[in-house]
Amino acid sequence: MSGAVLDPTTSPAFPMAAKAAMGDTQLRKNVRHATEVIQAKRARVVDEMPDWQQLREAGKQIRQHTMENLDFYLEEFERNCTRSGGVVHWARDAAEARQIVTALVKASGSDEVIKIKSMTTEEIHLNDALEAAGIRAYETDLAELIIQLGRDQPSHIVVPALHKNRQQIREIFQREMNLPELGEKPEDLADAARRFLREKFLRVKTGVSGANFLIAETGGVCIVESEGNGRMCLTLPETLITIAGIDKVLPRYQDLEVVLQLLPRSATGERMNPYNSIWTGVRAGDGPQTFHVVLMDNARTEILADEEGRQTLNCIRCGACQNACPVYRQTGGHAYGSVYAGPIGAILTPQLQEMHHAQSLPYASSLCGACYEVCPVKINIPEVLIHLRNKVVKQNGLNAESLAMKTMGMIFRSEARFRAAQRLGRMAEAPLVRKDGQGEGWIGWLPGILGGWTQVRDLQAMPKETFREWWESRGKNGN
Repeated sequence: MSGAVLDPTTSPAFPMAAKAAMGDTQLRKNVRHATEVIQAKRARVVDEMPDWQQLREAGKQIRQHTMENLDFYLEEFERNCTRSGGVVHWARDAAEARQIVTALVKASGSDEVIKIKSMTTEEIHLNDALEAAGIRAYETDLAELIIQLGRDQPSHIVVPALHKNRQQIREIFQREMNLPELGEKPEDLADAARRFLREKFLRVKTGVSGANFLIAETGGVCIVESEGNGRMCLTLPETLITIAGIDKVLPRYQDLEVVLQLLPRSATGERMNPYNSIWTGVRAGDGPQTFHVVLMDNARTEILADEEGRQTLNCIRCGACQNACPVYRQTGGHAYGSVYAGPIGAILTPQLQEMHHAQSLPYASSLCGACYEVCPVKINIPEVLIHLRNKVVKQNGLNAESLAMKTMGMIFRSEARFRAAQRLGRMAEAPLVRKDGQGEGWIGWLPGILGGWTQVRDLQAMPKETFREWWESRGKNGN
C-alpha cells in the first residue's frame, strides 16, 4: 500500500519540483484554502493570549536549555522509563531504527500494526520496511489514512492530506473501501473511516506511535491529537512501540504547561488538543503490557554540534511556519522532496542529510521572516537558512555563481575597477538595449545563465551617466 517515497537523496532539486507543482492549479487552490483557514483560526486564539510573547520566550528557553543538556535529560528519561516497566532502545540512524522496530513487532507475534500519526516514522520510511518484512501497517489518523489509501505522501506536518479536497478524498474511499455509494458530506467520509478503522482497533494487537514529547523527570511519553485514534492505539494493543527522535525530550512534567499552550494554538488554531495522552511504563491489567521506546539519533547529534544550526532541534512540529510561508503556499509540500516541508523542512532536511543532499532547500525561501514571527519557540529560521546557504557554498567550492560573486567583490573593493566595469558594462549591453515609448532603455534578453533573470522580467539599461559622474561634472560644490 506504499506510494512514491519522498526521499531527499533521490528527489529533484527544489526549483525543478516547485516548477512542476506550480502547474497543478487544483493543488495550489487546496493548499491556499487550507493554510488560510488555519492561519485565521490561529490568529484568533493567539490574540486571546495577553502573555503570548512571554509564552513563546518560555518555550524557547525550555527547548534551548534542553538541547544544551540533552545527554543528561536523555539518560534521565531512560532511567525513569525503565523503572516504570518500559524498555528503551537506542538507534544511531534510520536503518537501525527500522531494524529494531521490525524485530520488536515480530517478537510480539504480530504481522500487523496500528499506527498513530508520526513524522518520525515517515522520516525513516518505516511502513515500507515493515511491508518488506511481511508486516501490514494501518495508519489510523484520518489524514494519514487518506494518504496511505491514496498511495500518496504527506505534504504538511500537521495536516498531511491538506493538498486533497473533499471530492478527491471521496474518490479514494470509494475505490479503496469498496463503497461506490459513499456520499460526499464530511460526515459520510468520517463515518466510512470510523467503520474501516474500528475493526483494526479491536483486532490488531501491536501499536506503533511517535511522540510529541518525552518527559525526562517521569520517563513518560506525551501524544497530542484531535480524533481519538491515538487514544485507541495507546490503550487497546498488547504491545506498544514508540519511536522518537532524541530531540523530543522535555526536562520536567511542568514544562508541558508551556508547550501544551503553544502547540495547539500554533498548529490547528485550537485552545487545547482534544486528546492529550501521557503514559509512563506499564500497569497490570491496564493498557499495553509490553512497552518499548526507540530513541533515534539519525544525524541529530551532528545538528546539535552546530552552534548556529542547533536551534532547528527546538522545533515542536506545529507547522505554523508552513502556513505562513509564501513559498510553501504556492508549491505545497511535495516539492521539498521530504516529509518535512516548508521553512522547517528547508533547514531540517539538509541537516538530517548532513548537507550531502537537499542542498537546494535552504534557497527555497524569500527570507521574508514570516516563519520566525509565527514560530511558537522562536526558531530564527531565516538566520539558519543563511547559515546553511553558506555551508552549501563552501561545500560545493568554486562554480559559476561563486566565481561571479568573487569577481563582483573584487570590483567593488576598488573605485578604479568599479568605474572600469561600468564603462565595459555600457559597451557590452549596447546591442541588447531596446527603447520604449518614453525613450527609456530596457534589456529583454540576456544570454546563458543570465537568461534566468530576463525570462520573467526586463532589466533596465545602465544610465549614460552615473550620479557620481554627474556630481563631479558640476564640481564638488554642485555648481
